[in-house]
Amino acid sequence: MATMLLPTGPDGLRRFTRESLAALEQRIAQEQAKNAKDCHEAHRNAESPKPRIDLEAGKQLPRIFGDIPTELIGVPLEDIDPFYYKSQRTFIVLNKGKAIFRFSATSAIYIFTPLHFIRSIAIKILVHSYPFFFGLFLPRTCKIIM
Repeated sequence: MATMLLPTGPDGLRRFTRESLAALEQRIAQEQAKNAKDCHEAHRNAESPKPRIDLEAGKQLPRIFGDIPTELIGVPLEDIDPFYYKSQRTFIVLNKGKAIFRFSATSAIYIFTPLHFIRSIAIKILVHSYPFFFGLFLPRTCKIIM
């Protein structure tokens, strides 16, 4: 099985836009049509593709991407993992520490599209570099003891 090479440097990161969402839907439809044509027997014997370990959610972005421009921090980006890029409706968001956060590109609560204003605010809060700030306002019984 041929593996897709990641584009290196910050040029490999592209914003997640309405056009990229339409392209994602088209790729998934093509993949499903291709799978419907193929024999199910061949798929049972074939090894299923797996997500890359170095691109898991919560891990740091690999160094091959270099320094990330500040305009790409905290905004939806196209998924860089070939497993998710080809067959899953997802996008990623990077925080200042270059941690990867993966979100679903389907509508939340059947209302908020991935690029909706309210959803973008919620994503910025979730990927903020200082999540412990919100823990200060929780009662003592709700805090996690480490």
